[in-house]
Amino acid sequence: MTDVPKISLRGVAKAFGEKQVLSGIDLDIAAGESVVVIGGSGTGKSVLIKCILGILEADTGTIAVDGQNVMHLESNARDATNAKFGMLFQGGALFDSLPVWENVAFGLRARDRHLSRDTARAQAIETLAKVGLDEQVADLAPSELSGGMQKRVGLARAIAGRPEIVFFDEPTTGLDPIMSDVINDLIVSTVKKKGITALSITHDMQSARKIGDRIAMLYEGKLIWVGPAADVDSTENPYVQQFVHGRAEGPIKMQVRR
Repeated sequence: MTDVPKISLRGVAKAFGEKQVLSGIDLDIAAGESVVVIGGSGTGKSVLIKCILGILEADTGTIAVDGQNVMHLESNARDATNAKFGMLFQGGALFDSLPVWENVAFGLRARDRHLSRDTARAQAIETLAKVGLDEQVADLAPSELSGGMQKRVGLARAIAGRPEIVFFDEPTTGLDPIMSDVINDLIVSTVKKKGITALSITHDMQSARKIGDRIAMLYEGKLIWVGPAADVDSTENPYVQQFVHGRAEGPIKMQVRR
């Protein structure tokens, strides 16, 4: 790992009108590290990822990738940064009008207009094999696949362009426990084998423990706890304890502990 974080956030804040969603987020993610952000619905997890991707613009603070501040970049420079990214969307976000292989190759063809259809298909099939799907799946429509298979296709699309950083948005939502564990194993093997840096958001604590090197808890726009995934069950932070163990014992006064 280098001394320069792969992703570095300093004082990142984002509001929508009077609603303050992110309030001074500081977080470093090292190259090859997998960090999982947990937190309840509406705590700003998706907004955080969208700010890094440039889909939303943070109000204040800095967001650096490989040491370069990526906020307020011109479109060409932003495109170069985004070429480092892959994304597994919560709902799969597959195009129903395209067969599976074209979904996987969609980003490849968008970046390289000269890539032939045959070459793109071959690369897509090769990537599908990496997530445990054979060539017979390539020409099916997404609607013909189970939820677990659609997640695998989404993962294949996320890694097809050989990204340096992959974002996982609720990767196990809607899956049964067995398939959730399969997807978790695929994420771990994919990230570790390829040395990819990963930032995930999830409500699924079993998934968070398995895919994360570190876990960060987001509450009321702030990171109230950041630590090794192995320590999340033993932290004394009361809000983290309530979230992790699923207890609803009334409101808890936030305590910031690291």
